[in-house]
Amino acid sequence: MKKTEGTTAWLQYAAIRLAIFAFHMFPVNVNLRTARLLGRLWWYIMPRHRERSREHIRRSFGGTLSPKEIDSIALHSMQQLVMLVVEMIFTPRLVNNWTWTKYVRLKDMDEALNVLLRGQGAILVTGHYGNWELTGHLLAVYGFEVVAIMRPLDNSYLNRYVVRTRRAAGLELLDKKGATEAAESILRRGGALGFIADQNAGRKGLFVDFFGRKASTYKSIGLLAMKAQVPIVVGYARRVSENLEYELGVQRIIHPHEWMNRDDPLRWITEEYTRAIEDFVRADPRQYLWMHRRWKSRPREEQRAAVGRPATVDA
Repeated sequence: MKKTEGTTAWLQYAAIRLAIFAFHMFPVNVNLRTARLLGRLWWYIMPRHRERSREHIRRSFGGTLSPKEIDSIALHSMQQLVMLVVEMIFTPRLVNNWTWTKYVRLKDMDEALNVLLRGQGAILVTGHYGNWELTGHLLAVYGFEVVAIMRPLDNSYLNRYVVRTRRAAGLELLDKKGATEAAESILRRGGALGFIADQNAGRKGLFVDFFGRKASTYKSIGLLAMKAQVPIVVGYARRVSENLEYELGVQRIIHPHEWMNRDDPLRWITEEYTRAIEDFVRADPRQYLWMHRRWKSRPREEQRAAVGRPATVDA
């Protein structure tokens, strides 16, 4: 990652702040309708993103979906991302201690809340699905110590703005580069660490099944859980209407006693939370970021077997 500053970066930042100001002139649900139109426009003018989404959906669901169904999921996925950007602008202002029930309903959260209330540390895991920022925001609003691991934005001005607005709501952000020591400290004092856990980890990652294909997955989540002996809570924020309305739920809680006697606990943990992410994506695949390059890195044995084959759309 190369951080950018200077005139060009500042002008980009200023343009984004002006756009944010313009969005605030209208109600959030009006802006979400605009976002869906922008997402549809994006679908038509960016064939590379459209085709990548189609290919990932096609390969993930085998022959179970028609071309029309694949297109519908891919289009909604691109619209969902634009809607998320709008919601990121409005969430800090709209969703607070007194108003959150207007926008959020909880599902199967009792055990997860008990884990957090014990104050013994926890790792919160989600994927590029729905509104992946909403859970951390709401927990921070209610006073839980939540620290989200993030990749800083390339534009330094915009990165500082994002960090500042999230901290105003009580959510701390931690640069994922060199974050191991700080992460261990947070867990030791009983805090919660939030990860988006479906990112491509490169050739050094642990390859586990995700929608029937090997996907490179970071080892850090499992290693931290094993070292700190804390549970991993796999959850989601799923849109339930075309407005700012979400269901926050927990798909799986992985407790330390479950991996204690495993032959390869790191692999087992990674497979378990990856499977849980797949399960909630399957519940409504339209809300997953299918153009995300989740399957970009390939296992060495697959690369060797692929030598001489025709190239395919980036997986």
